[in-house]
Amino acid sequence: MSVLADKPVTIRPIKNFIKSVLLTLPMLLLTLVLLTGGAGFPTDVLGLISFAINYLLVNSLFFMMIYTGRTDSYRAVLFVFFAVCFIIFFIGNLLEVRGSMLLSRENLFKGETPFCHMVIPMAIIPAVLTRTIIFPGSLLNGFAAVATMLIIWFGASLILGRGFCSWGCFYGGLEDGISRLRRKPSRLKIDLKWRYLPFAVLLFIVLTSAATLSPTYCAWLCPFKAVTEFEPLSSWPALIFTVVFFSLFLGLVIILPFLTRRRTQCGLFCPFGAFQSLTNKICSSEVRIDPGRCINCGRCIEVCPTFSMDRDSLAKGKTTITCCKCGKCIDHCPRKAIYYHTKGTPLHHKTRLLFLYPAFLFLATFSGGIIQKAIHRVLLLVTTGSMLIG
Repeated sequence: MSVLADKPVTIRPIKNFIKSVLLTLPMLLLTLVLLTGGAGFPTDVLGLISFAINYLLVNSLFFMMIYTGRTDSYRAVLFVFFAVCFIIFFIGNLLEVRGSMLLSRENLFKGETPFCHMVIPMAIIPAVLTRTIIFPGSLLNGFAAVATMLIIWFGASLILGRGFCSWGCFYGGLEDGISRLRRKPSRLKIDLKWRYLPFAVLLFIVLTSAATLSPTYCAWLCPFKAVTEFEPLSSWPALIFTVVFFSLFLGLVIILPFLTRRRTQCGLFCPFGAFQSLTNKICSSEVRIDPGRCINCGRCIEVCPTFSMDRDSLAKGKTTITCCKCGKCIDHCPRKAIYYHTKGTPLHHKTRLLFLYPAFLFLATFSGGIIQKAIHRVLLLVTTGSMLIG
């Protein structure tokens, strides 16, 4: 009897492993095509090594996501690594193009500023009124051209909604990583009412951008200027703005995420996050809660990084509009009462794979080129003493 009883225990992991391998095969093929861009493998040794590391990392994480049933744990590894690689790649790119991280008026006039998705909500009204994009970047050419970024953002929003903030936003990856450095949160508690502040910031920057025909968030308030590009400290206003950028970065991206284990910049300040929350209404995926299985333990409320769960949302069986679909609440629910759901299907019909394939594929391909080039730069630094290409 004991031998017969042990068989299912032995067979189940094997079946799960084989199933996970089969489900990973499509991702192996898709990422191979998309990461090579249809142009074949890199011809130089360092480029080939960089591609191999990136390809193996991406698909290993997807396999583990399928095999273990845990989404956030493995998504976060790639998401945070992407954010770190973005900084390495972006700064290296600026040093090659400009010679420094400083943004001069000459750079603005030449349209040499990579287009940032943060600008999108600020650009809508001026684009309608003046038929121009209020950003000093190239429409079609160069890294992060305006048209390219708009197409990527639009497609991702239809599929992911605010999931863009957990499966594509390289800025969000920084504070996501910082928020995981501490085992337990401090006693500092943040009232959930503060989660509505980003909508006020969104309204402010949309109106001021329309009035001044300039991206005011980028010019006045963006914390990530601290790790990307900023104006020369040649005037008092420039000095003041730089102090603001670094203070916001230190407080919202470093200190508060570390203390609270939450993404405070994303959840309490970011206007783009508020704007993306509105796209949750039109995208095809959502996160639902099964009231029949939920025991109201509050674990999901405690771990949600963007303050998108509360008692009211539990009672309604769904997250609030600000949910970024990271999967952390799903991973931590002791009763498996929370799940990914595709709109238009029966409520208790779990569609994790339908969400996971496009979400992970977007993260893998959107981050792939940047991760590969960042690894290449690090290998160059190790072998030549310089991270600059050419």
